[in-house]
Amino acid sequence: MLLNRRIWMAGLAVAGLAAPRRSLAQGAAWPTRPVRIVVPFGLGGSADVAARFLAEPLGQALGQPVVVENRPGAGAVIGTEAVAKSPPDGHTLLMMSNTHTANETLLPNRPYALMRDLTPVAAVNIAYNVLVVHPSLPARAVAELIAHAKANPGKLDYASSGPGTPYHIAGEVFRAMAGIEVTHVPFRGSDQARTAVIGGQVPIMFDAIPTMAEHIRGGRVRGLATTGPERSPLLPELPTVAETLPGYESSLWLGLMAPAGTPRPVVERLNAEVNRILALPATREAQARLGAQPMPMSIAEFEAFLRRDIQRQGEWIRMARIQVG
Repeated sequence: MLLNRRIWMAGLAVAGLAAPRRSLAQGAAWPTRPVRIVVPFGLGGSADVAARFLAEPLGQALGQPVVVENRPGAGAVIGTEAVAKSPPDGHTLLMMSNTHTANETLLPNRPYALMRDLTPVAAVNIAYNVLVVHPSLPARAVAELIAHAKANPGKLDYASSGPGTPYHIAGEVFRAMAGIEVTHVPFRGSDQARTAVIGGQVPIMFDAIPTMAEHIRGGRVRGLATTGPERSPLLPELPTVAETLPGYESSLWLGLMAPAGTPRPVVERLNAEVNRILALPATREAQARLGAQPMPMSIAEFEAFLRRDIQRQGEWIRMARIQVG
């Protein structure tokens, strides 16, 4: 999901976003070198932007640079495995999303287990999506799209940023709940999928609200509905999908994890610093402009959230009979 990096980074100029360097009295041996945040997705996506947004203020608070390393591939497995196998010394973190909780069901042969090989550190944010169609498609509402799909079973395609991603799950759950036959067309990233929809090669997509909003307003795509529990302030004119399909919801959330065995004081310090950054007015304002909401949680709350989401994603995947590979 391509977000406007400048909006995120503008928050860094606001006074108070980066805390002064603090004493490491409770953990003088950490950090002793730069801290690395591995993003198992491509450049410019929401996870990449969030990691780079956190890097500067987190680095100032810790007294060491925080660097971002993109290691995309294999549905986030490559970068995630690299973190799981890194030394548990607090110098390597993973920026993860609900792609990871979905993979616990979708990819039974992955080389790691999320809750065994990694430890929860902090939740970051949550954002919702928008369902769009190319203007050539004769549908101006969710009900009309469903009716058109039912009249043309198997003839419509929808794009996503790849198998197992939140956009893929969003499309498959929609297909199952609406009782329609549509075909998934995966791309290597959101930008490629978006380009295909705008160009008319694929007529349907679930995508990030902030990224698609400008294309909706420009008439390049037609927005039908957003996927949150309430209407989005960024697209208040659009209903939610749930107004047509009660119970439907689709989101993209982000969080940080570390290799299992990372010292508890290090994890607690990271959790406290991330939550401090998320609570700042500058952060809340920047995320609101992007349609995202900060999601501060304690370590225990984030662990419980992850376990619930693994179960929920599994239920959705089995209900929609989603398979990858």
